[in-house]
Amino acid sequence: MRAGILSAALAFLCWGLFPIYFHALGDVPPMQILAHRVLWSLGFLLVVLLVMRQWKWLALVRQPKVFWSFVASSFLLSANWLVYIWAVKNGHVLDASLGYFINPLVNIMFGFLLLKERMRPAQWCAIAIAALGVAWLTWQSGTVPWIALFLAASFGGYGLLRKTAALGALEGLSFETMVLFPFAAGYVVWLTLHGENAFLNAPSDTTRWLLVAAGPTTAIPLLLFASGARKIPLSILGLLQYLSPTLQFLLGVWLFHEAFNSTRAVGFVMIWAALALFAGEGLWRSRLANKT
Repeated sequence: MRAGILSAALAFLCWGLFPIYFHALGDVPPMQILAHRVLWSLGFLLVVLLVMRQWKWLALVRQPKVFWSFVASSFLLSANWLVYIWAVKNGHVLDASLGYFINPLVNIMFGFLLLKERMRPAQWCAIAIAALGVAWLTWQSGTVPWIALFLAASFGGYGLLRKTAALGALEGLSFETMVLFPFAAGYVVWLTLHGENAFLNAPSDTTRWLLVAAGPTTAIPLLLFASGARKIPLSILGLLQYLSPTLQFLLGVWLFHEAFNSTRAVGFVMIWAALALFAGEGLWRSRLANKT
């Protein structure tokens, strides 16, 4: 349990800092960033697999159920990546953070309805307060928050598939990138033939190195997340996930100066109150257990 919580928390902290990375890529189009994330992630993961000599799992993916499960998770993941990159690069960091505030509620719903996970009363109360906060933020936007809803639904589905996956974190992510590789490679080849490859046309080596860094910066948090998701209940995973949008929110307001008014602040305060309740109840139960 402790190892799972630590792994998931580190993953969410990394994701919370991603807006800085994507902004540093300047004018590179979101679709090209996505393609390079896939290509360099696969290269990084293959090196890890070679060092660890873990190849026996390839026999498992021949099973239709396992194969199609990871095909589904790979496309959910790539769709989530693309919309998130587009949102960050087009001044919607706060909208993206709202999506990841909503996402834990999707995780908890899946856990309760599909995995039969049980919640303690204080946890239900925390979730209700967070849900009110998310509802307030959604209502205050004045329009359907499609960015937030899509990010929440796609990553919620991905989390559920990885929670019940037959492969471990490293093997599962490696196969997901293998599924996406032909599409990413074909797109980069097409760009190159048309003289539009941002990697080759980049004005400086900094941009090229940032694109290469997409491999480890993408793979490491996902490995941490996949490992943590398999060790802890989806209810805890859902509440831990507020770490990432909180960091994104702070970056959106303080670093990128996106609009944030008092009405939005009400919703965020409600969500933070829910987190405080959940954490406090967990610490209290932990101390009681230690005393006994």
